[in-house]
Amino acid sequence: MFAYKHGTTCKPEVLVRVGVLGVGRIGVHHAETLARHPDVADLVLADDDAERAREVAQRIGCRVVAGVDAAFAVGLDAVVVATPTATHPQMIIKAAGFGVPVFCEKPVADGIPATLEVLAQVEKTGTPVHIGFQRRFDAGYLAAGAALRAGELGELRRVHLVTADREPPPAQYVANSGGIFRDMHVHDFDILRAVTGREVVEVYATGANRGADYFGEAQDIDVSAAVLTLDDGTVATLQGSRYNGAGYDVRMELGGTKATWAVGLDDGVPLRSAEPAVDFPAGPSWDGFLRRFAPAYRAELGAFLDLARGRITSPCDVRDALRALYIAEAADLSRRLHRPVRIDEVQQ
Repeated sequence: MFAYKHGTTCKPEVLVRVGVLGVGRIGVHHAETLARHPDVADLVLADDDAERAREVAQRIGCRVVAGVDAAFAVGLDAVVVATPTATHPQMIIKAAGFGVPVFCEKPVADGIPATLEVLAQVEKTGTPVHIGFQRRFDAGYLAAGAALRAGELGELRRVHLVTADREPPPAQYVANSGGIFRDMHVHDFDILRAVTGREVVEVYATGANRGADYFGEAQDIDVSAAVLTLDDGTVATLQGSRYNGAGYDVRMELGGTKATWAVGLDDGVPLRSAEPAVDFPAGPSWDGFLRRFAPAYRAELGAFLDLARGRITSPCDVRDALRALYIAEAADLSRRLHRPVRIDEVQQ
């Protein structure tokens, strides 16, 4: 059981009062999920765009309050942070000050120093924090990780990761995203750690700007590749693209001495076989992350509600997010310097 500074407690059998801060695309998606969840007794929305918040609240049947401070004044048992990235540290630290368990979309902060500051604050207060890396709750990744741990793959020898968007994000987003390795591939880096149970020790990354000029103007790339060495010597490879016109493609392949498993090789994978007698996959292709990972997002929020009620520890805390960020920072530095970068070069 967690005791909060506002004087309430949240026992495992009690329904939860949840605040959602930010009603952009992902915030609305989370609010819709929570509004339908049987463990949520009260759902409160807050956003700087009060009119949008009212429209969403009316549509899904919940309350809206005038800003973040008003949301915490309600006496929340849990809070979901889906505000712009620059505000994440402030929101997490505010929640920690109230002792309210917090779910926050990645990233924790814009960079390593700010992430370390958030880590220090949440560890000081002991507030449970869950960072939103939804692939950890995807059935395929979970099955592959379980098979690896059970010995079904034998000794792991190689891993391959793919993340490719159907179409690129807008210029304004790219300019403030932190780059493809921090924004997009950080999910690959996190799930690589989660599935294999190993740490990355070195990265060699490269890439190119083959699309819109605004990627180059932001010192970013739209085609990416990397080789990652794990602490046991296993080699992982990574490919990415912002222009995968066939559809949204997210996969992971694990090759062991006994078997090879593939995650994401379903009827929605945007691949076509060149073999004449093969008609897999049936299609249609995935169009984006919300459809591809819809069950994972629901499971992720269910786990967060369990965290808020003290049933589990955090499935992905600030320290996990920091480790993924270290890999992303090393990858970006490697691309810029045209050389391998060890993770300890970027650690602080």
